[in-house]
Amino acid sequence: MQAEDIKIDLDKDIKCKKIQFFLKRIFDFIISLLGIIVLSIVFIVLAVWVKLDSKGPAIFKQTRVGKDGKKFIIYKFRTMVVDADKKITLDIKPENLENFVFQSRNDSRITKSGAFLRKTSLDEIPQLFNVLFGNMSLVGPRPEIPDVVKFYPEAYRQRLLVTPGITGLAQVSGRGEIELGKTVYYDLTYIKNFSLWTDIKILFKTIFSVFKSEGAF
Repeated sequence: MQAEDIKIDLDKDIKCKKIQFFLKRIFDFIISLLGIIVLSIVFIVLAVWVKLDSKGPAIFKQTRVGKDGKKFIIYKFRTMVVDADKKITLDIKPENLENFVFQSRNDSRITKSGAFLRKTSLDEIPQLFNVLFGNMSLVGPRPEIPDVVKFYPEAYRQRLLVTPGITGLAQVSGRGEIELGKTVYYDLTYIKNFSLWTDIKILFKTIFSVFKSEGAF
């Protein structure tokens, strides 16, 4: 199946699960707050390492598109050289959007610390603050950059019906190496079949995927 084959009914697939989404928000808030407290020392150590490894800020900020198309600032540990976005042009072709892959295995802009952080997904830890603030969830479709979203066909825009996540069904199915079309398919499958139990299973699968370092670069 393809993403275009999945049609999400706002009433039947989302609004009828109001209580579950409310509980999901409470779960996100508690876990993100605990995570920030428990990992505070890790935050400091990684921030210092990033700063010592290359010039620039430890935290990378970027505009992403979230629920209902609203833009927000996402936080990550910086894994590339400063002004990396100016050193390469994204080759986005609307007619071949489903085959678009955002990440590259051999990206010369990635720093030494960044390569490790990406492989272990530790660069994503600062997004716990995004979850705490409510513009992200622990589990959901990954938030996309505006330059890609503006080319979304109607079927792809369905992934904007829910709050984006740090991890999701697509990430435990291939992480950074799968094409956008497959990513959206997994995201829409997740939204249509959402449940708190599904979120918990994805979180555990994410831990195993990170340890195996499959599809991460």
